Amino acid sequence: MNEVGCIVSIKQSFAWWSFAQAPQQVPDLLRQAATIGYQGVDFLPRDRRQEAYDVGLELTVIDGQECVEVGFSDRANHRALADEVRRNLEIAIADGVLNLAVASGNWSGPPHDGISICAEGLAPLAAEAEAAEVGLVLEPLNTKVDHAGHECDSTAWAAAVIEQVGSPALRMLYDMYHMQIMEGNLIHTIREKFPLIGHVHVAGVPGRAELDDRQEVNWRAIAAALREHDYPGYVTHEFIPQGDPVAALRQAFEVFARPAVEAARR
Repeated sequence: MNEVGCIVSIKQSFAWWSFAQAPQQVPDLLRQAATIGYQGVDFLPRDRRQEAYDVGLELTVIDGQECVEVGFSDRANHRALADEVRRNLEIAIADGVLNLAVASGNWSGPPHDGISICAEGLAPLAAEAEAAEVGLVLEPLNTKVDHAGHECDSTAWAAAVIEQVGSPALRMLYDMYHMQIMEGNLIHTIREKFPLIGHVHVAGVPGRAELDDRQEVNWRAIAAALREHDYPGYVTHEFIPQGDPVAALRQAFEVFARPAVEAARR
């Protein structure tokens, strides 16, 4: 049981970078999140990680590569990116990080088989990550609002890369903020691509704000679809709170937590 009186049915985390951009800042946000019932944090800088350990938070995702615009769908980037991902894999092993985020990068050149090129670059790294028991997560990003020119901008594109690589270490970071903007159909995608989903991000659409009634996604229905498949991974709240960050974390947590009375009926 946690602060809001619910039994957690889905593990939840929050993205450090997005809360760091909030108009209001909370010095002890990691402790406050843990008190609410959060179990992890994404993209936490190394100088804050001991604080996360002290309050019992897992390090769920860190960047495998610093720049999402320079990625694996351009073969010219493979050597430098492989070195960067390997360095971050060593950090992940040392710090107990669950996943490294990787990206296709942008592409503005002539038509090419970016999926196969991306798979070619990620395959050896997936094998190394698998041996280290660390995940790699490939994230489709929206090109309509935030990431113009990004090549991996659909679940189908990411899924094709993952299927070509064929390693259990490489799965999809299914960011529902991005994919609601690009294609919608979120619940159908969860059901169709569920075996390929390794991590989930959520944020209010439009605007990347709180999960409230000012935006268009029914997050309780999304939570039910994930529970329907016994989703074992994390849901990370990657929104930028416009009001009180702790209140926003508490409200978002409640959306993805199953009430105790519902749990008792099962």
